[in-house]
Amino acid sequence: MTLMSGEQYVESIRKMNMQIYMFGEKIENSVDNPILRPSLNSVKATYDLAQLPEYEDLMTTTSSITGKKINRFTNIHQSTDDLVKKVKMQRLLGQKTASCFQRCVGMDAFNSVYSTTFEIDQSCGTNYFDRFVKYMQYVQENDLTVDGAMTDPKGDRSLPPSKQKDPDLYLRIVERKDDGIVVRGAKAHQTGICNSHEVLVMPTIAMSPEDKDYAVSFSVPVDAEGVLMIIGRQSCDTRKLEGSKIDVGNSEFGGMEALLIFDNVFVPNDRIFLNGETEFAGMMVERFAGYHRQSYGGCKVGVGDVLIGAAALVADYNGANKASHVKDKLIEMTHLNETLYSCGIACSAEGHRTKSGNYIIDLLLANVCKQNVTRFPYEIARLAEDIAGGLMVTAPSEKDLNDPKVGPYIKKYLQGTADVTTEDRLRLLRLIENLTLGTAAVGYRTESMHGAGSPQAQRIMISRQGNINHKKNLAKAIAKIEN
Repeated sequence: MTLMSGEQYVESIRKMNMQIYMFGEKIENSVDNPILRPSLNSVKATYDLAQLPEYEDLMTTTSSITGKKINRFTNIHQSTDDLVKKVKMQRLLGQKTASCFQRCVGMDAFNSVYSTTFEIDQSCGTNYFDRFVKYMQYVQENDLTVDGAMTDPKGDRSLPPSKQKDPDLYLRIVERKDDGIVVRGAKAHQTGICNSHEVLVMPTIAMSPEDKDYAVSFSVPVDAEGVLMIIGRQSCDTRKLEGSKIDVGNSEFGGMEALLIFDNVFVPNDRIFLNGETEFAGMMVERFAGYHRQSYGGCKVGVGDVLIGAAALVADYNGANKASHVKDKLIEMTHLNETLYSCGIACSAEGHRTKSGNYIIDLLLANVCKQNVTRFPYEIARLAEDIAGGLMVTAPSEKDLNDPKVGPYIKKYLQGTADVTTEDRLRLLRLIENLTLGTAAVGYRTESMHGAGSPQAQRIMISRQGNINHKKNLAKAIAKIEN
């Protein structure tokens, strides 16, 4: 098997024995849980679309490892064309789900670990690259969803990992054995972890020699002994328990985050890809961050397309579509969204080959892309809320809409244009609420700020990659300054 269907994917997750906790209870069946199922559906879409001929070029490719057809989410990028198609695929999925579809972090982790292990082996004489290639063959042949895990809890940010009062605040190796290692710690903000088959762990920062036990990369199944996840809250999440198709805004798709715990988890040697080589921790982090900042030029743009469409449609429903200021706001939203996409495409087209043979994006442009993502979605959301009007957050519930006593009043007094039902108007307003304030805002607005690193992280990389001295020399040459 190299391509699973969406239903095969769902059943593969159902068979796993994950340790999942939410609202103070252990979740025995995440697949059919009403709060978690929409996020599973978003991942399922990555499998469903790969089965459709019209999306084959974006959703699938040929493996450089096996020569077989694979889902692009398991691809090791072989060209700038691969990088560009990655962004286009992410935009497509954002358009189809209006949510986070959760496989991007794993894909970005694959490519950063792939090139980094190659260079570790060259320098240190290790065999991490061969291990990782075999692991990728396993992932591709089984079409697995792999969660990438980088962010540690970090504790006191002024202290390095080895100086923390609690040594587990960065994930670490607590025991080295002949056949593997034992790790303990946690990874935060784990998008899609309960919808994944495996987790691929990476360090979260560059490290010095005294942090040797924290310089670790490995992969284990998410139902391995000692692995458990604590689901994070999202705004309006319990609306999914009410059975309303209107009030949730996006009834089919969604995202999820969790705190992932590693409680003395054993990792066999063939699943270890970094084991104490602190000098390469920073390289792995920097490359992953670059790939993932590129990703935001695709996924956030696709969700933005849906939000812009919803804003334009609600202007129609409100009878405000001909107002010049509304038209101008829609133009501004489109301008901002396409600017994000342009950055995602640009950093891909300007990518280059690594020593390992896979392709990496232009790091400067990837960081510029993500820096824009920390700003533009907020403005797009603000303008959407402006166009939608206050009813977006004051509308009655679906139960009230369908109530025989008060329902007729709602349908009468919350009517917009005469050719659109009040129900459809409320459906659209709830979708905008979901994208800007509700559960989808976690994967759109708020994640735009903190996902793939906070704004300052990108500014640091822009400073490093900006080559100011070269620009100074350009100015000197034009001005005929010789020293």
